[in-house]
Amino acid sequence: MIMGLTNNDIFKKLRVAHKLRDDQIVEILALVDFKISKSELGAFFRNENHPKYMECGDQILRNFLNGLIIHLRGPMEKKEKPKKN
Repeated sequence: MIMGLTNNDIFKKLRVAHKLRDDQIVEILALVDFKISKSELGAFFRNENHPKYMECGDQILRNFLNGLIIHLRGPMEKKEKPKKN
C-alpha cells in the first residue's frame, strides 16, 4: 500500500520552503480571518507519535493556502463593473 502526503506533510513542506516561522503563519491565516494560536499550530508540526500531535484538516490547509497567496501576491484587485450605456 502506498501512502500519500498528509495535510500535515504538505503544511510542513510549505513552511520549510517559504522559511516561515509560527508567528508568520498565524499572521498569514489572519489575512483570511482564520484565528489560530501558536500552540495549536505547533501541534500540526509535531511527530505523529507525539501525544499532542493533531491532524491538519482540509479547512486549515485551505485557509493557509489562500492566506499564503495574499501574503505573496497581495490582495486581489477589485474588478470594475462594465459601464452600461
